[in-house]
Amino acid sequence: MLFQPVPTFITPPAILGLGSMIIVGGTASKGLTKRLSKIMNVEIADVIIKRFPDQELYVRVMTKLEGRDVIIVQTTHPDESLFELLMLQEAVKAQKPKSVTSVIPYFGYGRQDKIFNDGEVVTAEMIVRLIQAGTDRVMLIDPHKEHIMNFFGVPVKSATAVGPISDYLRGIKPDLILAPDIGAYPRVKEVAGVIGCHYDHLEKHRINGETVEMEAKELNVDGKVVAIVDDIISTGGTMAAAIKQLKSQGAKAVYAACTHGLFVGGAIEKLTAAGCESVIATDTIEGQFSFVSVAPVVAEALGEKW
Repeated sequence: MLFQPVPTFITPPAILGLGSMIIVGGTASKGLTKRLSKIMNVEIADVIIKRFPDQELYVRVMTKLEGRDVIIVQTTHPDESLFELLMLQEAVKAQKPKSVTSVIPYFGYGRQDKIFNDGEVVTAEMIVRLIQAGTDRVMLIDPHKEHIMNFFGVPVKSATAVGPISDYLRGIKPDLILAPDIGAYPRVKEVAGVIGCHYDHLEKHRINGETVEMEAKELNVDGKVVAIVDDIISTGGTMAAAIKQLKSQGAKAVYAACTHGLFVGGAIEKLTAAGCESVIATDTIEGQFSFVSVAPVVAEALGEKW
């Protein structure tokens, strides 16, 4: 069963100071759309999204949206989902709504936020230009780099899945929350604060030219239940290596948790082979391991002042 904390707000008209709200959900975020609709008690628009035999996309919004405050929910990974969001925005805007808010649970290309080599493109900035052309405001969930929000020329805010993930992990009763690196340290500090347990980050030590060992910087993991928490698990290589090292150091059980579960390139197989007890992700990218919903934090953030 998907874990979804009970929200403490139930008055949709107060959200954003808007009245006649409606949600338009994309195919990459169907589950999240339904959960958000239920929490906010807001109607979901009737939308037809299909592909022609040549794989070109067809989008039609059947519900009348003129004068209404529209919330579009669509993750932009993979590329097909990004294009679908742009088409949904165009279809919504054509109906002359009062306002359009685009909720992007996972912002694809968020890691391509600067030029590393000559001839490259700052893809995140390019994507922002496309998205903001069809919306009045944007919401992101745990963007990989917060500074990509500076690319937007429309109001933008981010919400975090730290609360829902912490609530889920509390049921596991971990002894220790670990960050895979120092960059994720603030996140695990917050998670551990909610749960009420110790926290640390992993450090890499090069043993020789071919061997790198990872261990908790200060705390002993022997006999402990450990949860490694990060924002994204992509190929799972680094996470799998960390799990294997922690198990060899005597960890009783190791869990891997993240906001965005991309799980590409055989990631789950790597994590399982390394001895991972369980993989936990949210529904920002919907899949088999989306055990936690961000719907409550999205609804709460929508209710805050922009």
